Amino acid sequence: MTAAPVADRAVPRQRFVQCASPAGLHRVAYTEWGDPDNPRVLLCVHGLTRSGRDFDRLAAAFAPAWRVVCPDVAGRGLSSWLASPNFYTVPQYVADMVTLIARLNVDTVDWFGTSMGGLIGIGLAGLPDSPVRRLLLNDVGPHLEPAALARIGEYLGKPARFGTLQQGIDHAALLAQSFGPLTPNEWREINTPLLRERDGAWEFRYDPRIAQPFAAVTDDVAAAGEAALWASFAEIPGPVLVVRGAQSDLLSRETVAKMVATGRSVSSVEIAGVGHAPAFLDAMQIGIARRFFEGEAADAS
Repeated sequence: MTAAPVADRAVPRQRFVQCASPAGLHRVAYTEWGDPDNPRVLLCVHGLTRSGRDFDRLAAAFAPAWRVVCPDVAGRGLSSWLASPNFYTVPQYVADMVTLIARLNVDTVDWFGTSMGGLIGIGLAGLPDSPVRRLLLNDVGPHLEPAALARIGEYLGKPARFGTLQQGIDHAALLAQSFGPLTPNEWREINTPLLRERDGAWEFRYDPRIAQPFAAVTDDVAAAGEAALWASFAEIPGPVLVVRGAQSDLLSRETVAKMVATGRSVSSVEIAGVGHAPAFLDAMQIGIARRFFEGEAADAS
């Protein structure tokens, strides 16, 4: 295969891969940046209602040295909606990412996971013979604060239609205001891919049925899921960086401290002035990720 011209490596390429669930087949969309023959792959996986286009700016910064792949998790973005909402779960997402990595034809990947994307990363990185080399967890861990989950549950899957694209962008910005003090252009950049026009109005692209398994979680199920995540986290052999927004309501400092104490090779950094979750649009935040994936110590300075 001929390497992509240097100029083309700064432009995302839209791709799809076919995956399977117990209910049938579905397509997972992903954008790809950088040299498609580069074995150095950074996989960036987004949060619960977001899309892979959240990472455009980070991907462009990494593309000269990495092949950056940013999937839309099933039920989001340009990916298929699953035939049954019962499979909107971390194990299904892990299976989809295994299929995607097989499509990429590489032995190892570095993983940047924001919120839900980090939980998927924990699930995959903790498996025997996992392809995950280094794992950055953006404002997420095995324990999630119940108050934050309740906050998310208040809007997840609720019908929302907007008369204009800008109204949809603004509404998405309101839901994600804890990402930090982003500019109007930055909100437009990361929120436009979340929306689509249909029947004369704008609506979110994600399948509202992702709320069903979220709402069905009982205290016992949550406790079992957390125990499984802690067990998986303890098995991750490679370096892990936990990034916490200083004002996060989802990831507590206590959970971060436990992750550092119990993991095999875990460090952490806290970013001031943001909550859940740092957007990684500015040079300082992107620099944290770059230093970690290049094997240097991370800091928020």
